[in-house]
Amino acid sequence: MEGDSSSSPLLLQPQVDHDSVEEKAIDEWLPITSSRNAKWWYSAFHNVTAMVGAGVLGLPYAMAELGWGPGVTVMVVSWIITLYTLWQMVEMHEMVPGKRFDRYHELGQHAFGENLGLWIVVPQQILVEVGVDIVYMVTGGKSLQKFHDLVCKDCKNIKLTYFIMIFASVHFVLAHLPNFNAISGVSLAAAVMSLSYSTIAWVASVEKGVQPNVQYGYKASTTAGKVFNFFSALGDVAFAYAGHNVVLEIQATIPSTPEKPSKGPMWRGVVVAYLVVALCYFPVAIICYWTFGNAVQDNVLISLEKPTWLIATANMFVVIHVIGSYQLYAMPVFDMIETMLVKKLKFKPSWTLRFVSRNIYVAFTMFVAITFPFFGGLLGFLGGFAFAPTTYFLPCIMWLAIYKPKRFSISWFINWICIVLGILLMVIAPIGGLRQIILQAKDYHFYA
Repeated sequence: MEGDSSSSPLLLQPQVDHDSVEEKAIDEWLPITSSRNAKWWYSAFHNVTAMVGAGVLGLPYAMAELGWGPGVTVMVVSWIITLYTLWQMVEMHEMVPGKRFDRYHELGQHAFGENLGLWIVVPQQILVEVGVDIVYMVTGGKSLQKFHDLVCKDCKNIKLTYFIMIFASVHFVLAHLPNFNAISGVSLAAAVMSLSYSTIAWVASVEKGVQPNVQYGYKASTTAGKVFNFFSALGDVAFAYAGHNVVLEIQATIPSTPEKPSKGPMWRGVVVAYLVVALCYFPVAIICYWTFGNAVQDNVLISLEKPTWLIATANMFVVIHVIGSYQLYAMPVFDMIETMLVKKLKFKPSWTLRFVSRNIYVAFTMFVAITFPFFGGLLGFLGGFAFAPTTYFLPCIMWLAIYKPKRFSISWFINWICIVLGILLMVIAPIGGLRQIILQAKDYHFYA
């Protein structure tokens, strides 16, 4: 008996070593943890790509539904709150010495407990990331269609469905890039494009000048319409500030040592990214609304029809940008899928597994986008329902749960203000977005 008990640790030792080696091998294969040699500027352009997306083109429309005063206020307050919550995420990435929270849900588990943390974060994160990818499928398809219609005015009309398929075809290839660092080239191109088409949008608006008979009143004639549109516009703004869902995953790619933690380079990248975000968002929102008033379309490039070559170029830039953004938001989803397949279902990490699972995901997002291409309504609905929690107040709740700042201290107040505003946004924005979807769906024919 004694012999058994004394030998059991020795018997267990190789098993433990084998498990940890296997675990390490899996981590090196998974997309988020496989590469940790990113530079600070990777963080900058990944964050720009994650944040500046289709949302920026909807900001003038959101301004039209909010009005001058509330519109500018909501934009500025959102910029400040989301920068603050992003700072919190960066700080919390390595708050436990020797441990890195490489994924949003890992931080959630640390804050709320193993199971509760998963249930709080994962559904929201999946909703956000898959939702964004679906919206980007629609955006990519619509921008391709717009490009085609501008460049070839006499060509036969092609259904949006086919353009979404063309856009998706790129992702059936790019989806097989293994990790964040592998998509850094795509992400850089996307970040440059976002700045380019944002600049085109507001410069072309300045060039166009204020339109005759421009009106800045609310578009809706009824009070209910105005209120619902206001709610929906809040969702549009929330959608525009939605980079938080991938921030820990981006930070996970930056090397870290006790002397030089990853939060230094990451924060530098975030600040640069936020300055670029301001350069993209504020001129587009304010100048394009000033030019078109409440007649602005939910995608401002549609309002800007001339010069044709410039608007066609801008639409192509949008396509390139949303290609990068799609990949950026898909990567954490791939990580979740592959983690589940390998760790839970015990599949062997392989190229085939990755090939099949990622292609299924791309096909799924393409199918949903083709089926429900309600671009404007989707932004408002998703923006409020999914982005508000993960962007505006979940980091604050985690901060309160982990750091426990003194009650009524400045930190405590700031976090609670963000939480209250975020919850209000989460409750009211989807109402407006859902109404818009219902109104658009009335005249919609499937796969038309």
